[in-house]
Amino acid sequence: MDVQAIVKAMTPEEKASLCAGANFWHTVAVERLGVPSVLMTDGPHGLRKQADTTDVTGMAPSVEAPCFPTAASTGSSFDRDLLKRLGETLAEECRAEGISILLGPGVNIKRSPLCGRNFEYFSEDPYLAGQMSAAYTQGLQGGGVGVSMKHFAVNNQETRRLTVSAKVSERALREIYLPAFENTVKEAKPWTIMASYNRLNGEYTHASHRLLEEILRDEWGFDGFVMTDWGACDLRVPALKAGDELQMPGGKSACTQDILDALADGSLDMEILDRAVARILRVVKLASETAPLPGYDRNAHHQIAREIARESMVLLQNDGTLPLRKEQSIAFIGPFAQTPRFQGGGSSHIRTEHAVGAWEAVQGICTPVFATGLGQDGLTADPALLAEAVKVAQAAEVAVIFAGLPDTLDSEGSDRWSIDLPQAQNDLISAIADTGVKTVVVLMNGSAVAMPWRGKVSAILESFLAGEAVGEAQVDLLFGEANPCAKLSETFPVKLQDTPAYGNFPGFRDDVEYGEGVYVGYRHYATREVPVLFPFGHGLSYTSYAYEDLRLDKPELKPDEALTLTFTIRNTGKVAGKEIVQVYIAPRDTMNRPVLELKQFAKVDLAAGQQKTVSLALDPRAFAWYREGEGWRVEGGEYEIWVGASSTDIRLKASVTMASGLEKGWRVTRNTTLGDLLQNPKTSAFAEQFLSGLPGMDNGEVFTKEQLVEMFSGMPLRSAVMFNGIVPDKDLDNMIAAMNSTLA
Repeated sequence: MDVQAIVKAMTPEEKASLCAGANFWHTVAVERLGVPSVLMTDGPHGLRKQADTTDVTGMAPSVEAPCFPTAASTGSSFDRDLLKRLGETLAEECRAEGISILLGPGVNIKRSPLCGRNFEYFSEDPYLAGQMSAAYTQGLQGGGVGVSMKHFAVNNQETRRLTVSAKVSERALREIYLPAFENTVKEAKPWTIMASYNRLNGEYTHASHRLLEEILRDEWGFDGFVMTDWGACDLRVPALKAGDELQMPGGKSACTQDILDALADGSLDMEILDRAVARILRVVKLASETAPLPGYDRNAHHQIAREIARESMVLLQNDGTLPLRKEQSIAFIGPFAQTPRFQGGGSSHIRTEHAVGAWEAVQGICTPVFATGLGQDGLTADPALLAEAVKVAQAAEVAVIFAGLPDTLDSEGSDRWSIDLPQAQNDLISAIADTGVKTVVVLMNGSAVAMPWRGKVSAILESFLAGEAVGEAQVDLLFGEANPCAKLSETFPVKLQDTPAYGNFPGFRDDVEYGEGVYVGYRHYATREVPVLFPFGHGLSYTSYAYEDLRLDKPELKPDEALTLTFTIRNTGKVAGKEIVQVYIAPRDTMNRPVLELKQFAKVDLAAGQQKTVSLALDPRAFAWYREGEGWRVEGGEYEIWVGASSTDIRLKASVTMASGLEKGWRVTRNTTLGDLLQNPKTSAFAEQFLSGLPGMDNGEVFTKEQLVEMFSGMPLRSAVMFNGIVPDKDLDNMIAAMNSTLA
């Protein structure tokens, strides 16, 4: 397919029609020029392909398909290879179903645990989210199927999601809400990106030239096309000009006519339309080059779902009660043991006929007894059922309670109002634990929940929403057939009032202030020293690990240099396991940065007694923060490198000195401060000259040099010339130009 030749041969009507869907799921075909229609469908953790693809509402039943763990689960795997394998597996299914683009992954940041769609998102941390997203994208697109990474950008709530304006500082945008998208674009080159419903600082994201052209394309190099979320488009022509090529869903002629009218009255240049059409055709060409598959191994894909679920469940607490022994008398309690929660509600809901709960999975392994304890919906208290569950638990050595959030509280379209489990479930857990029997709680939920009963129970296994093989994976871990190896990709707070967005979520009417700035998730809890229930990166194992001998490859760095660290990890227990090692950067002597930030991680597979040397690299961006008006900036000074088992369990520390303070590309202006000049060896001479010329500097009778640096470091050049005659104001511009020439 010759894209430019086709664009040249198309009529204006054909070009305009290509910029909206043919129906709910297809792009428009141009048969006379050999341009096929492309089918896309909902994901990200399975296929929601409608059996009737001509439906114009998107509500028709979908085909049966495997349901894999959601991103809330897979994010906690910290496993790039696992996410790539998930993408490869989904690519097989897409090719068998004739699907060219899968709508996912979702990489929005978990700003608040109340967001109803958190189950579709990987993490509160942008680095982790970006790494998981890139691996998933590489797997899916490596299999010949495109992704539509979503929702670009700052889509962190469901409340009034089609009209709300997220008011976010440029720094928070660059450090927290954009990096996962940026990393995926640069590392994995997604075919398409889906613009979000919401507005960003008053402007709809799908109509933001700055977001779609200046940042996404010009800065990051994105070369695919952007589509609207379904029903998001406000005004078609302004969105097209801004860089949103495809309006979805289609099936209506108004969009095409708006474009044609704008061409006719001169408000839209044909060049812009041609650009949009070419971007769409390049992706259509990629899709047309992928050969279909006759089918896929349904049972094999179920086993992959089981493996991914095992790798993604987090053992939060354990006093030695787990793993269970088959010869023990065990009670399974709670309706979710038989009818598990394994996915969220909304557009990502997969129709599967292979969902397996723990009660079904445990059959043939041992013979536990069962009691429901409360209503089947997981919400309704029933005194008689509660009494029965207590009686069953008292007769057992161990009671395993299956609890979590019901469907209505983990769903697209609405946010939660509380982080509490349903009261009936909390009462059930407390009542069982109060009997004195060893109590294990197995949770199924899409985001963090409070646990007022934590101190009463022996063990807690967090399953999140783990897909159709949830019960099999739970039983594998409960009985020690597999060793838990996942860690939390989000912080579990003690109470809602402790969360960083409390008071600013979900905002008032159509405005929401992101008042917490960059202090999202563990950055908030660690910096403000707020106690948590379970910290980011936390997860237990049936074995133990020792961290030893941290070494850095250099004691000093320049802003454009990478740092390599090596250390040894040793399995000191009696069973094989996988340890997720986390590398945090902790900048010293700074007033406005989080005390630590995740910058690398690895999942290390170790046999009992085995040790391995781990080598990880930190690129220059790992040390940078974003300063509005200047861009990415690296401060000079000392940085500590922390290696740990979680954000609060740091095992090794080392330090490195940043030799130069400002990143390449920084420029001196009349408002540049003396402190900034002192940090950069190429400009420090002027600041030193200024300070040395002040009265009293020669003998220290008035101020010491250290005092003067403290007093004048925040003074801009335009003010500094008033205090010292070394540089007359009329010569300041020449001095600035000379300094900038040395920085070029």
